[in-house]
Amino acid sequence: MAPEETFQTSEVAPSCVGDMADSPRDAMLKQAPMSRNEKASVDFGYVGIDSILEQMRRKAMKQGFEFNIMVVGQSGLGKSTLINTLFKSKISRKSVQPTSEERIPKTIEIKSITHDIEEKGVRMKLTVIDTPGFGDHINNENCWQPIMKFINDQYEKYLQEEVNINRKKRIPDTRVHCCLYFIPATGHSLRPLDIEFMKRLSKVVNIVPVIAKADTLTLEERVYFKQRITADLLSNGIDVYP
Repeated sequence: MAPEETFQTSEVAPSCVGDMADSPRDAMLKQAPMSRNEKASVDFGYVGIDSILEQMRRKAMKQGFEFNIMVVGQSGLGKSTLINTLFKSKISRKSVQPTSEERIPKTIEIKSITHDIEEKGVRMKLTVIDTPGFGDHINNENCWQPIMKFINDQYEKYLQEEVNINRKKRIPDTRVHCCLYFIPATGHSLRPLDIEFMKRLSKVVNIVPVIAKADTLTLEERVYFKQRITADLLSNGIDVYP
């Protein structure tokens, strides 16, 4: 009688088959119960939502930034020198000695210079807006009006592009983002012209007061002058940045 042949069959439990077929993500979910926030985190990571901020940052760096800065102050206060030093590049042209006919302009002429800056892979389109003629007249009454009109016109222009049905994919931003206002280093207090200008324009643009040629003052004079400026700003309800 021939010996009986025995065949051993191995059966795999259905649960094991299911575990083998599960994806790594499903296996991770089955290991332990997860809270709602943890499940949401796994789901977001699966579709890449957790990196949305990084994606937006890369997109913004690729497109570049636009920054428009306005400089306001009397002639000879070092506005061009400060701008060139601030951005480590020759951005703002220095004013040349005017002729006798051009020494005192009749009106404030608003001029702008655009410069492309790139540092560590970040591109920025910098526009410096100069206001030659401000404060250089004998009668400076209402000399802030052309500047105020220019700033409001840029807001209106940008708004019209925003509400336009066939608006551009990328709207050129000509709005004034910051205004550097240069204060002469008198060592006393703000002049009526300074107060009137900053009081009106602080409502429509970020103003940064700058003490021009502060190195001509001693340390004690500089501290005292800053305190007087701060007191004048508070008493006149002028908001400045920062």
